[in-house]
Amino acid sequence: MKLGLSFPQTEIGTDPIVIKDFLQAAEELGYDFVTFVDHVLGEEAPRGATFANKYTRDYMFHEVMVLMGYAAAVTQKIGLGTAVMILPQRQAVLVAKQAAEIDILSGGRLRLGVGLGWNKVEYDALGMTFGNRAKRFGEQIDVMRKLWSNRTVEYNGEFHKFESAGINPEPVQRPIPVWIGAMKEVAVRRAAAVGDGWFMFPRQDPSDEAQKMISVFRQSAAEAGKEPDDLGINATVFANQGAGPGDWREVMNEWGNMGANEFTFRTAESGLKNLDEHLQAIQGMAGER
Repeated sequence: MKLGLSFPQTEIGTDPIVIKDFLQAAEELGYDFVTFVDHVLGEEAPRGATFANKYTRDYMFHEVMVLMGYAAAVTQKIGLGTAVMILPQRQAVLVAKQAAEIDILSGGRLRLGVGLGWNKVEYDALGMTFGNRAKRFGEQIDVMRKLWSNRTVEYNGEFHKFESAGINPEPVQRPIPVWIGAMKEVAVRRAAAVGDGWFMFPRQDPSDEAQKMISVFRQSAAEAGKEPDDLGINATVFANQGAGPGDWREVMNEWGNMGANEFTFRTAESGLKNLDEHLQAIQGMAGER
């Protein structure tokens, strides 16, 4: 069982020493990985999904690739990853290059979690089309994997076309693992077919609906010619799910019985007020491994 942390993007603040202290504490406590949420812009009054109201302009998001470069420099062994990066609002070739660099600087510790996103204003501001993001998504992943795995690539896809070219320096991992964040059934099926693992929707509780989606994921993986047990399923446990470590362990056990094989502990959006409270929470969870 792997246990990691979600970096508290919206609450950590801007002091680089505080950021370093959190990351190094996570490593010293034995967490396997830390993940970073991605948003480029926040609307004053977001539209769309209900949870969008949690990500207004007032919520802070450090730029995720730059932040992981910093994380690579101040840690030695803890895994690093996005959970998730909104891939279709970015250029796939540039992401492949950036990810390769982070993988090098971290000594092969990167995992790239990607998803479609919901915030149209980000797509518009970045000059990317929102309406065809799902259609472009699979090709983007294919482009990145080919660039990570080959000296040069010739690509003639629907959205990406380039002649013999490659990235240098090359990543340590060839290719870098790609996990997919998914909530709806069509996206879960895509994650199983295309991804190396699945980040379940973080606000999902262990429920009958969640069990159904895990079954869909495993079945879809088998239909894609994969061994379902070889793929990762990541479930999130929030610090406000219960009164403390014993309750958190109970939630993990529920997820584990349903088929999740790794867990992310999330202290953000749980009512914690400062770094010390975040550190106390992650210390408590570390004792439940």
